[in-house]
Amino acid sequence: MKGKIYWRWGLTAFLTVCAILVFYDAFYQGGTLQQILGKLAEVLAPVFYGLAMAYLLTPLTKWLERGILWCLGKIKGLQNRQLKHGKAWLRAAAILLTWAVVLALLYWLMSVLVPQLIDSITMLIKNARYYYYKVYRWADAWLKANPEIGSWANDVLSEYYNNAVSTLTDTILPKAQEMAAALTGGIWTGIRSVVSFAMNFVVGIIISVYLLAMKEKSLARCCKVIYAIFRRETAELLLTGLHNINQVFSGFVRGKLLDSLIIGILCFIGCSILNMPYTPLVSVVVGVTNVIPFFGPFLGAIPSAFLILLVDPLKCLYFVLFIILLQQLDGNVIGPKILGDSTGISSLWVIVAILVGGGFFGVLGMFFGVPVFACLRLLIKWLMDRRLTRRGMPTEASAYMAQRDALRRSKAAEAETADSDASDQKNT
Repeated sequence: MKGKIYWRWGLTAFLTVCAILVFYDAFYQGGTLQQILGKLAEVLAPVFYGLAMAYLLTPLTKWLERGILWCLGKIKGLQNRQLKHGKAWLRAAAILLTWAVVLALLYWLMSVLVPQLIDSITMLIKNARYYYYKVYRWADAWLKANPEIGSWANDVLSEYYNNAVSTLTDTILPKAQEMAAALTGGIWTGIRSVVSFAMNFVVGIIISVYLLAMKEKSLARCCKVIYAIFRRETAELLLTGLHNINQVFSGFVRGKLLDSLIIGILCFIGCSILNMPYTPLVSVVVGVTNVIPFFGPFLGAIPSAFLILLVDPLKCLYFVLFIILLQQLDGNVIGPKILGDSTGISSLWVIVAILVGGGFFGVLGMFFGVPVFACLRLLIKWLMDRRLTRRGMPTEASAYMAQRDALRRSKAAEAETADSDASDQKNT
């Protein structure tokens, strides 16, 4: 018995020392742990790609399985029959059809949208000089009409010009030779990065196929590990929490990606009908930025509207009206149908989650901040409800509003009683 206690104390001391060393290395030394984790992430990149693709494609695979079963049920002679190895063949067919749909969509994007997108970018680069002089004339005319603002802008621009010249002379030019020498190496590094990403992506596809084929077995093994490590009650609570987290993430991430794809396609169709300039480029910008909740439509619409304004101001007005209608359609019809109430948080907290996530982790933080915040909300709500239940108190927030109102009424009644007693004593 004593040996077991000593072993626990020794293990605790060892883990504490390891934690202190890891903390010291991560924050005060060369970051050896960060380098190891970075190398590990680089090696396991295909596995991460495969996990992400399998996670995103699971609903489509399930839907195709049900569709294949429905079609087989309509074939004469196959009703209510159990085919030998039917589940394995059904899963294989569903996975094959899933990747056929995905690859067909990618082929459509590469063959139809990408060439038009390249043409739009090429046209934008060719017209950049014309747009520059056009904006210059607008700004010059506006500054001449407002001489006070023009004088202030001239002072500000002169200051920025002097700073830019000093930066160019002192910093940029001395490093230009070094950059030119490293240019060849940078090109080869970029080529290697592209080739590495392509190889990791292909391996990730293979891994996703394996994960989709054995997702039930993998899930069962993960549950077995959790039950082996934790006590039964803790394991059940952990599995319940993971299930809720999966519901939030799957509902938001998959739904938002599908919603953005639909919005991008509708924007492409609408801009093509209205004969807007740079239609493919504008549609890609609107669709990609739409994945960011709340702020995404504005982030995509403002630069697109400015780009169209340089070509035709009237079409810019039409584009703004079209985007407003499209976002109303998305916010009131498409979004609720696809996303529903997947996060369960109010608009105020959505804004807070986006600001915090974007401030710490950039664009990815703006996208994942909402589901992460929703998961934290679920955890905090569960902890509060559990604590209140142990105290024998209600878990509904409305009950505490009623208690507050009852407390105010009782306080007011006590105050009135005290006033009446004081007046009675004064009269006597």
